[in-house]
Amino acid sequence: MNKFVVLIISACLTIPLSLAPIVCAAKGWDTSLTLNKAIEMALHNNTLIKQAIENQKAAIEEQKSARADFLPKVSAGYSYTKLKNTPYAIMGGTQIDVGDNDSYHWDLTLSQPLFTGFALSTRCEMTKLGIDVKDAEKEQAVLDVVKQVKAAYFNILLTKKFLLVTDEAVNQLESHVTDAEKFYEQGMIPYNDLLRSKVALADALQNRVRAEGSVEMAVSAFNTLLRIDLNRKTDIEDILDITPYSFELTNCIKEAIDKRPELKALRLALKNADYGVTLAQSAYYPEVDLVGSYEQNGDNPSATENDFGNTHNTSVTLQASWTFFEWGKTRAEVNKYRRNKSSLVEKTKGIEDSIKLEVKSAFLALKVAEQNIQTAKESLVQAKENWRITNLQYQQQMTTSTEVLDARTFLTRAETNYYGALYGYMISLAELERAVGRMTN
Repeated sequence: MNKFVVLIISACLTIPLSLAPIVCAAKGWDTSLTLNKAIEMALHNNTLIKQAIENQKAAIEEQKSARADFLPKVSAGYSYTKLKNTPYAIMGGTQIDVGDNDSYHWDLTLSQPLFTGFALSTRCEMTKLGIDVKDAEKEQAVLDVVKQVKAAYFNILLTKKFLLVTDEAVNQLESHVTDAEKFYEQGMIPYNDLLRSKVALADALQNRVRAEGSVEMAVSAFNTLLRIDLNRKTDIEDILDITPYSFELTNCIKEAIDKRPELKALRLALKNADYGVTLAQSAYYPEVDLVGSYEQNGDNPSATENDFGNTHNTSVTLQASWTFFEWGKTRAEVNKYRRNKSSLVEKTKGIEDSIKLEVKSAFLALKVAEQNIQTAKESLVQAKENWRITNLQYQQQMTTSTEVLDARTFLTRAETNYYGALYGYMISLAELERAVGRMTN
């Protein structure tokens, strides 16, 4: 009897903890989903995807901002000055007023950068890479969401199968208790045999309640991924057959190195580091701007009246500036970007190594799961036959309740092992596809 209790609890504990948070009602489903439909809903609604899309849009706006720096900029200014004394000049001993106490000034300036030491073009190229990085981040978010939905989907199926196992155990133990009561009334078995059977039934009933809760939690987590009502009764299409896949470890690793978004982002970051060096080196060059200006000066708010000079003027200026000594600041900036690139090179190597290990781990897990299915299936057939024979022997009083309860425990273990292997294979396949970087549903 204790074996039976421990078996059901251990079966529940074999569910991956990352999949544990999920809910579903055992009866009264009002919505049915296929795996592909669930993935489609998740990709449309999931917060990770929406966050990645917004980051993409932000990168596009940043590129627009960088491009705008190539275009001329227009600015305007307005000022008013109040002098305590009227400004004057002395010529030949005579004081002559040269301005008003009230001075108004406004100007309109147009500035066009001509040469910035390649800083503007470099920043523009860096923003292009920024968009590509955000694309890679979105791709990574899609891979993560697809894998999470698949794992949650298969976890629902697994917990529902565990619930069916507990239902079957309850029904069979109820029938066994009925037989035991009859045998006890006829004086064919002792009272403690009957008690043993009733305790086993009570344990099975408790395990069924736990299994119902596990199914509910599985559906809730699934609903959360799809961003639908947490308590919604969501039914999903069952999958009992697996599609055999032929994978070569070497090909999987090569595909992962080519496709993994993390590596794509790091390769783009390496290019960005090169641009960072060029950007820092732009400080070695002078900056040249063409500046056009129109201004008005006067003694009234509109600056249209001026008794001491012309009210307006226009100017065109070719302006160059060059900061040629900053105590090694520019050289330090250049070296900083070069060091950053070296750091990224080492980081890329480390990520590649971890991805190779991840792919191999997922590959081996899939192989193990595939082999376990056939073994578990054969064991299940044997356990069912053992239960059938033992139950018949008990009805003919050729064996004891202990043998019957042991046979039921073996059958429960075989059923949970089979369903665990079946859906474990599907989850392992999803893990391998994510490790390789495949976008397929």
